Amino acid sequence: MSKLKLFVENFIIYGLGGMINKLIPLIMIPIITRLMPDSTFYGISDMANTIVSFGTAIAVMGMYDAMYRMFFEKEEMEYKKKVCSTTLVFVIFTAAVTGILIVLFKDIMSERFLGSAQYSFIIYLVAFNVFIDAVNTVVASPTRMQNHRKTYLATNFTGPFLSYSMSIILLMKGHYLIAMPLGLVISSVTINVTYLIINRSWFFPRLFDAELLKVMLPIGIPMAVNILTYWVFNSCDRLMITNLINVGESGVYAIGSKLGHASQLVYTAFAAGWQYFAFSTMKEGDQVESNSMVFEYLGVVSYVITMFVCAFSYDIFRLLFTEEYLRGYIVAPYLFLAPLLLMLFQVIANQFLVIKKTWPNMLILIAGALMNVGLNYCLIPVMGIEGAAIATLAGYVAALLIASIVLVRMKLLRISGRFIIATTVMAAVMLVWRFEFTDRMLPMIVTAVAGGAVVVLLYIKDLKMLYGIVMKRGS
Repeated sequence: MSKLKLFVENFIIYGLGGMINKLIPLIMIPIITRLMPDSTFYGISDMANTIVSFGTAIAVMGMYDAMYRMFFEKEEMEYKKKVCSTTLVFVIFTAAVTGILIVLFKDIMSERFLGSAQYSFIIYLVAFNVFIDAVNTVVASPTRMQNHRKTYLATNFTGPFLSYSMSIILLMKGHYLIAMPLGLVISSVTINVTYLIINRSWFFPRLFDAELLKVMLPIGIPMAVNILTYWVFNSCDRLMITNLINVGESGVYAIGSKLGHASQLVYTAFAAGWQYFAFSTMKEGDQVESNSMVFEYLGVVSYVITMFVCAFSYDIFRLLFTEEYLRGYIVAPYLFLAPLLLMLFQVIANQFLVIKKTWPNMLILIAGALMNVGLNYCLIPVMGIEGAAIATLAGYVAALLIASIVLVRMKLLRISGRFIIATTVMAAVMLVWRFEFTDRMLPMIVTAVAGGAVVVLLYIKDLKMLYGIVMKRGS
């Protein structure tokens, strides 16, 4: 019961903060797209953000995960401060180097990512934001690791609200190219300074420990590769669309992915609460059983929600966006499910991190990413933006399947037959949507209800048990 309470509380509280962080951009997207002359400007802004995420992943070098893992290794406060301080000194150095390299190669990056070297001035904002975001990843961590929920909620509202408010002001003044990158810089600096003030007692350069860094790097570097691989999954499709078609199509795809990534509200809720739960309970005897249970429950919830997203995708796009962006509806269900598969992958792949062996996780993700890139090359010229979405989803499916097989054989994961049946039902519903009812809401709702009913019947005993627990605690 205590573990269930711990997971649910963190899922809700941290999830709420993460959901606010993602929900504000989703609300603002229809406004932003209407303030821009055409999809090319949104495509350029989205690709600038793509470079930021790529550069930040390189700058952090997986040290966030290593820091989180080592923080819970010992209870001594001096040791915890040493972990935080060592991480910050290292990341400041790597972030500075990464930012300088981005500036040195600004023309090449502008050509490849933004479609033309004439936009290279945007890269200066990108480089600065990479440095700030990388440092912020570390300085914000003590708030999460100490379970300070109210602070997390406040900053997750302030950041995106400030970013989009500034962007809208700049767009209204006609600064279409720099509006979103500059808004992001202003927001990032504000949040960074806030966390530095709040968590200043955790960071002292004099506590930097080279020997501790040697222990953390073997944990962090494979995780850095994993994060870069996530970038390939989430952003390489945009880069390839820009180069194989044009940056305007990348803008349409970005809108489709943003709405599709509404599932990141669920994923962020999970990720925010999961890490604290996973590491604080990792030494308990029934850890494998608990992990497997979380995997299945999150999986079936993800499946049922995705079924209904298929039903509503077309009508949501027709309601919210102009005709130029309507084509993006076709990618939304694929890209809604993709982050949820990433969530499931991270649930089970956390087992590698618990036993301090992150290289299998790395190799599995690389295999999925290579499949993603290969399918992008094959499908984008033939199917356009839908081909990119299918490639992304297929890469995650492959990674999740391989990881499941490996962990089951290592006896670090258990998968029931009913979950396999639920997965088959999910696949069948998506096929019906794509080939029969992509723009027909009512028959697709009927199909989703039928698929959801099958899944509920498979897990009816678990639902009754959870209902009994909730009612018992409420009485």
